[in-house]
Amino acid sequence: MTVLVLDNPELIAKAAIASGFNAAALSGESKPPHRMRFHYGFNKHALDSSDKAIVRQHAVYLRQHPTISVRIHGHSDNFGAEDYNRFLSRLRTSSVAKLLMEEGIAESRILVTCWGSDRPLATPDDRAANRRIELEYLTQDMARAL
Repeated sequence: MTVLVLDNPELIAKAAIASGFNAAALSGESKPPHRMRFHYGFNKHALDSSDKAIVRQHAVYLRQHPTISVRIHGHSDNFGAEDYNRFLSRLRTSSVAKLLMEEGIAESRILVTCWGSDRPLATPDDRAANRRIELEYLTQDMARAL
C-alpha cells in the first residue's frame, strides 16, 4: 500500500477548491445574501436576470433555515393613481413570491405586504428609488403573530 502525504497547505487548498469543496457548507453557518432590496423600472414588475439570481440565493438560505419566513414589501412611486400603484406593488411582490415558491419555499412561509406609494424610501421626486420590493426575514413566532 502506498500512502501519499501532502504537506503543502496551498496545494491541498487548490485541490479542494478544484474538486468543488465548499467550506461554508461544511461549517453549517450560512448567511443570507446581503441584498434585500430590488428596484424596478417605470411601470415594470418583472425582475431582471441578475436580481432573479439573488432571489434564488435567498431561496437557498430559506431552504437551509426552515424556521425562518420572509415578508416581501412591495412599493411603487407616486406617479399615477394610488389604486394602480397598490396593484403594481402587488404584481411586484407576487412575482418574487412565485419565484421563491418555484425554488421550493412553501407559500405558508411567504408573507406579502403591498404599500403602493405610502412608504417612500427617498423623496417623492426620486421615483426610481421608490419603485422597489424589500425582503424581511422573520422568525417563526413573528410570522405567526402577523
